[in-house]
Amino acid sequence: MGERKYLTAPDPNETKFPRGVPFIIGNELAERFSFYGMKGILVIFMTTFLLGAEGELQTMNREEAMTVYHLFTMSAYFFPMIGALIADIFLGKYRTILWLSLLYCLGHGSLALMDIAPHTMGLGMKPFLFAGLVLIAMGSGAIKPCVSAHVGDQFGSGNKHMLTKIFNWFYFSINIGAASSMILTPIFLEASWGGPWLAFGVPGVLMAIATFLFWMGRNVFIHVPPGGTEFFRETFSKDGRRAIINLIPLFLIFVPVFWAIFDQTGSSWVLQTEQMNREFLGRTWLPSQVQAVNPVLILIGIPIFTYVVYPLGDKVWKLTPLRKIGIGFVITAGAFALSALIESWIVGKSEAAISQMWASLGSSIPADTVMPTKMSEMLRIAKEQGWTQTDIAPYLTDMPNIGWQFLAYIIMTAGEIMVSIVCLEFAYTQSPKKMKSFVMGIYMLGISLGNFYVAGVNFFMEQTKDAAGNTPLDGPNYYWFFSGLMIATTVVYIVYTQFYKGRTYIQGEAQTECPTCGYDIMEIQGSNCPECGTDVSAYKDALIIEAEAEAEGTDPR
Repeated sequence: MGERKYLTAPDPNETKFPRGVPFIIGNELAERFSFYGMKGILVIFMTTFLLGAEGELQTMNREEAMTVYHLFTMSAYFFPMIGALIADIFLGKYRTILWLSLLYCLGHGSLALMDIAPHTMGLGMKPFLFAGLVLIAMGSGAIKPCVSAHVGDQFGSGNKHMLTKIFNWFYFSINIGAASSMILTPIFLEASWGGPWLAFGVPGVLMAIATFLFWMGRNVFIHVPPGGTEFFRETFSKDGRRAIINLIPLFLIFVPVFWAIFDQTGSSWVLQTEQMNREFLGRTWLPSQVQAVNPVLILIGIPIFTYVVYPLGDKVWKLTPLRKIGIGFVITAGAFALSALIESWIVGKSEAAISQMWASLGSSIPADTVMPTKMSEMLRIAKEQGWTQTDIAPYLTDMPNIGWQFLAYIIMTAGEIMVSIVCLEFAYTQSPKKMKSFVMGIYMLGISLGNFYVAGVNFFMEQTKDAAGNTPLDGPNYYWFFSGLMIATTVVYIVYTQFYKGRTYIQGEAQTECPTCGYDIMEIQGSNCPECGTDVSAYKDALIIEAEAEAEGTDPR
């Protein structure tokens, strides 16, 4: 039997919801549970649970854990470029997603094995930790641009009006997976009946389910074939060059600063939460669980922005994609400014509390020897290890309540909706048809750069500590630095938007320009472009058919 034939282009007359989209959204929901479930507990695991070969604690300090966390996130968003090239040139999006998802599953398996390594293999957890993170970064990273581009490929000119809503619902599914995982995996990690094996094992099972769901949709997907050498032709064509030149400043200069701030909700904000009073809404929250408020707010915020904020905003000032992104930048800076104020509050409260704790320990070491927040963290660890009987809980109740951080999450989520979701759709619609995954990869590379910035800043802090362990960016200065950087970036971004001139490309729509040189196809006499010699007869036929349909009142657009 020959290889099964799949649909390779959407039906231009199809006006209904594509049949393959539910499988992609189901896959994304399960995959995001696996990714965010693992990522959400990573910092707490490295600073609290990491064991050596003899089963002894071998934890990392704050700066080390944040450096590893952001280097991992950086890698996870670097590999999208490689995955995009594999998909657009060699395998196509479907096969790239399917095969690299298996590598992704192996990474989760390595993390799940960490818990038994010190007891049965005589190894510490770190080899399994780093091996798992590398495999997950490769697998998750390589499929990222392909999945979102694969969603867009299911739409043609007849149902392209659904794209904005579908990308919103696609993001909606991401956050259902993220929210549920961020609530559950911290419990799996810290419960007496759980541990790292369960906390990292459950996300692995969900990744296997995600891969199976994606495979089930193979017969109803639109399988846009890889471009092969045509990818290079389109990349270096007039359209390709224009798209890349237009989008590189957005995705590799401005957007990285947003992600440098946003991705710290899983690192610096988690560590800040440890210093706060976590009694809120009648329960005590685990530090890693507080992150779950972001995806929950996304689930609430997407419909509000889609059906209320954007329509009302358009009546006052046309909210183009670039304007939405700019507003999102300003909102994001505000969220980190609030974090700086919270950190100032923590430091102020800590000074008095630390003095009392030192007195109860009978120590003569002055309380201001190191940063108060660092000292309270040292005492927390000492209490957990049984080195002191001093209970830090009474002092934490006088700290700022995490309700203030929830407010920061509300502000940050509004910025995310206006930047991240809009960029996903913008990367798809502004890229030529054979470059969808590649341009999505450029966008993901910007996320990688943002995390590289954070890892670099924390590496700098680690290297510039004084004798007391303090650095120039300790405490609120750290948050003010990133907030100010976002504002400065926004000012330059506004100038950039005044010169941006893009073009929208949708699968199934007729080509209006020569794909090689940009010559107007309808002005070409004969089959070949007079500028470059490219055969454009198929493009001319498609334009004629589209024009006839429009004249008959059946234009699918």
